[in-house]
Amino acid sequence: MAFNRADLLREALDALAGQDRPVDAVLVVDNASTDHTARVAVEHPSGPVLLTLPRNTGGAGGFAVGMAHAVRRLDADLVWVMDDDTIPGPHALAGLLEAREASPVPVTILGSRVEWVDGREHPMNTPRRRPYERDGDTVAGEATSSVPVRSSSFVSMMIDGGAIRRFGLPVADYFIWNDDFEYSARLLRDGTGLHVPTSVVEHRTKVFGATDVDPGERFYYEVRNKVWMITRSSALTPGERVLYTGAAMRRWARTVSASKARGVLVRAGSRGLRDGALRRPKSSTTVLAGMGDVSDDVAAVERGAGRA
Repeated sequence: MAFNRADLLREALDALAGQDRPVDAVLVVDNASTDHTARVAVEHPSGPVLLTLPRNTGGAGGFAVGMAHAVRRLDADLVWVMDDDTIPGPHALAGLLEAREASPVPVTILGSRVEWVDGREHPMNTPRRRPYERDGDTVAGEATSSVPVRSSSFVSMMIDGGAIRRFGLPVADYFIWNDDFEYSARLLRDGTGLHVPTSVVEHRTKVFGATDVDPGERFYYEVRNKVWMITRSSALTPGERVLYTGAAMRRWARTVSASKARGVLVRAGSRGLRDGALRRPKSSTTVLAGMGDVSDDVAAVERGAGRA
């Protein structure tokens, strides 16, 4: 998924073209960029499919559009998603596939080890382990030398195509933040997810740190979307709702207390609490309507999953 980072997109496409195990197809979703992102995709020798959206739908909308196109138009069995600032190492794809093939139980989601530019594990993309492990998760983890997880990040997430058809797409109304948390947790409520350390990608953010480092006005999306997830989504069990509510409140308190602009965060967070409590997220079919074929693909996948 790409937005106004043409040079990084070129590096990401170069890295995808240099995989030990070649990719079967590449799809670039250009989220209404105003730079030369589309030209980079069109001119790249790997020949990616390009979807240029007429408006910025956020990360959540961009990933929803891409997944819908992949399973409906490309008939994908597996969909490997990442942002344009994600640079996969040469063994990243092979590592994920090797773990999937070695697992004695079906795997719904596989995620890579995400590093910053200096090789440290990136705190923005740390996977969440299950509060408890089921027998199948333990067996899969031991057989593949991977870590069973409860959720994963869109910064290099491989998703079973059948799961997308069954459970539908990310909630596009989230726009940014917690969309991958909600989506992966929804798919992994009953499915198996693995964090695969032999698959490594580099997340080229400007700074090293988690999303709770002085997020400014974007704190609105963190709070609203977390409230939506805890109260409106089918992703969590009743016990997990309690656990994640406590974790969210501690995180918010830590974010505000460490901020240099506490007033901004308090106002943004208050609006997020209000909107999260008073309204539900609109369906992805509604949010992503009016964009021609890509909207038709979204509606068809959501309808097939019983979520239209």
